[in-house]
Amino acid sequence: MPVRVFIPTPLRPFTAQSAVVEVEGASVAEILRNLTAKHGDLRPHLFADDSRLRSFVNIYVNDEDIRYLSQDQTPVGPGDTVSIVPSVAGGTDSPAATMPERPGLSHDEVRRYSRHLIMPEVGVEGQRRLKAARVLCVGAGGLGSPASLYLAAAGVGTLGLVDFDTVDFSNLQRQILYSTADVGRPKLAAAAARLTALNPHVHVIRHETPLTSVNALEILAGYDVIVDGADNFPTRYLVNDACVLLGKPNAYGSIFRFDGQASVFATAGGPCYRCLYPEPPPPGLVPSCAEGGVLGVLPGIVGTIQATEAIKIILGAGETLAGRLLLFDALSMTFRTLQLRRDPDCPICGDRPTITALIDYDQFCGIATPAPASTPVGVEDEMTVDELKARLDRGDSVWILDVREPREFEICRLAGSTLIPLGELAHRLAEIPDGPNAPDIVVHCKMGARSAKAVALLRDRGYARVRNLQGGILAWIERIDRSLPKY
Repeated sequence: MPVRVFIPTPLRPFTAQSAVVEVEGASVAEILRNLTAKHGDLRPHLFADDSRLRSFVNIYVNDEDIRYLSQDQTPVGPGDTVSIVPSVAGGTDSPAATMPERPGLSHDEVRRYSRHLIMPEVGVEGQRRLKAARVLCVGAGGLGSPASLYLAAAGVGTLGLVDFDTVDFSNLQRQILYSTADVGRPKLAAAAARLTALNPHVHVIRHETPLTSVNALEILAGYDVIVDGADNFPTRYLVNDACVLLGKPNAYGSIFRFDGQASVFATAGGPCYRCLYPEPPPPGLVPSCAEGGVLGVLPGIVGTIQATEAIKIILGAGETLAGRLLLFDALSMTFRTLQLRRDPDCPICGDRPTITALIDYDQFCGIATPAPASTPVGVEDEMTVDELKARLDRGDSVWILDVREPREFEICRLAGSTLIPLGELAHRLAEIPDGPNAPDIVVHCKMGARSAKAVALLRDRGYARVRNLQGGILAWIERIDRSLPKY
């Protein structure tokens, strides 16, 4: 009988959008070989060029982590399930013992928190712990919005926020801290006003700066619990490493389309984010929410879970997600919990750590440092929107390839462009003009990442006169045609 393989949302474009694929095989290795033979475009997302499973992809059999076992020797049979868990970013001792003396509650606070006070797991003492606690939310966006709102409402006495962005219209679909009137306003100014309006007893500290290797330890050191609402891999690894070095529990969450993940990392004896994902995926392989999309309510669910875990850590109540990974699928409305193990060879939290200080996380994640403006980068591979506009105005022979998804094409498009989604490109090369008299090809997506992958694919297939549109259609809208809707 075939084995059911669960496919996460980011990889479903390579399995014809199937969430579950039935594959024959007697071992995990055989299952993966047959899966990638059946869905060839899935292979580079699971395996490196040397055929080893990528370090940012985890495989579970019946919800058990098998990374430390041989895939060839890990049997599977009828009724077993195999889960692929790529990176998208037991109970713990309460940090309350290390907190300063817990303050009392005013009459107004007693009224405000009365539903907490009558709970035996909270009570007056627990509410005083919350009042004495200091929680830092890294990011005031999709995850940070619900997390900070519920932490403030719960009475966390000091709430720190790290962000340096401004409110954009595209934020309002999911970032519930903000309103239409806040568009264009610094996020932390709007967030602080909203949080103090919700609960004036909460002290909001604004860290309006990018979190870096230079300032992370200093910023995080002043807090008891860290809530990781980062939206990029460099910040996620930075937060993880800083939490491990400082001994701060990290309430982690990540989101993509309809999928969410949550856990608690960096607790005493527990795993950290690097134990789950030792290395990040290569740049561009995993799309961001800006390119892949996210269901508006999803960060509300995951961010609220993160706030719940932070509150439990402060109270010392219940069993946190330390040592477990919670997976949420909004499409099927299912929650699954997978067991996590601390990796004794982890470079940051293992028995013999090799990372003892914060590193260059952009470099670690393969993000190149921008070259000086005087040094042209990738001129032969890229074209600016201004150059494309000039060529079109001159009537030059240019064929524009749009590699976005059909839903994006419906929102806005470049006149005369041809849509072939990136996931279908390798199978539709016959539709692309070729030969000595063929026009130059300009490829674009939303912001330039997917189209760069398309250019690389086309060059590998022998297309020489093909270039990537810098900044994608968003750059075209910003610089050339503001009549098109920006999404």
